[in-house]
Amino acid sequence: MAFIYRHPLLATEHTAQDSGAEALAFALARRCGIPLAAVLPIVSNPEYEAVAPQIAARAEAQAAARLQGLAADAAAAGVIVELRARRGPEPYAEIVAEARERGADLIVIRRRGQRGLLANLLVGEMVRNVVAHAPCSVLVAPRVATMWSRRVLVAVDPLAGDLSPVAAAAAIAAECALPLSIVCVSDPGADAIQRAEAALQRAGSAALAHAVPADTAVRIGRPHEQILAAAQQAGADLVVIGRRGDEKLARAWLGGVAQKVIGMADRPVLVAVHAAEGARHE
Repeated sequence: MAFIYRHPLLATEHTAQDSGAEALAFALARRCGIPLAAVLPIVSNPEYEAVAPQIAARAEAQAAARLQGLAADAAAAGVIVELRARRGPEPYAEIVAEARERGADLIVIRRRGQRGLLANLLVGEMVRNVVAHAPCSVLVAPRVATMWSRRVLVAVDPLAGDLSPVAAAAAIAAECALPLSIVCVSDPGADAIQRAEAALQRAGSAALAHAVPADTAVRIGRPHEQILAAAQQAGADLVVIGRRGDEKLARAWLGGVAQKVIGMADRPVLVAVHAAEGARHE
């Protein structure tokens, strides 16, 4: 089976919270016949480590054990993975830098971690920053995640002209022989509904360019609630959303609809990023 993304990068700390992302990355690599790279970010503070070298030594030992465990899990899954640890004060920055250096076209990452108060967030701070700054698409996995096998659903923003999420969803649907649904959530006003219908028409045409006919629907209500409800009703086990253009807009978008979709979905969510948009984040 071919796959739209050929150079995935698994970002993991090899904790229990990363199990879904790791399983999904292994499944993609194995079933699609693509190489897999992985990066394990390590928080590093040279000044503190100089004062307390025993802390640094303990962190290095823990990182080595996690890399060894990840390699063993990959081998058990029948996947050869190229592993690398990266050290820096901000884990998300190391993940993004690794993706750029490798020319990755997809980052596979968990939804959130388990440290302190950040565990209560819908999307972990590290993950939010990775999605906001990534030079490529990001596949966010819940703790329990499997390869999609039923239906792909893509949500269209009526105010955004970028159809990259639709193109990505249609390509995945075509390559995996799955049906495609396109949903656009609107305010109740007549003008808003008209804009949503026009956006759906453009999206449907984009899907047909991949020879994929799609079911389309305008839904009224809170965007994240309607997107998740549509996925549940359609039986979609992959949800595709977009990231708006520049960095400030991307952060605002991630702070609203996308963060809630990612954080509340019980299935993988692909944040599809156009290559040109990813380049603007460098």
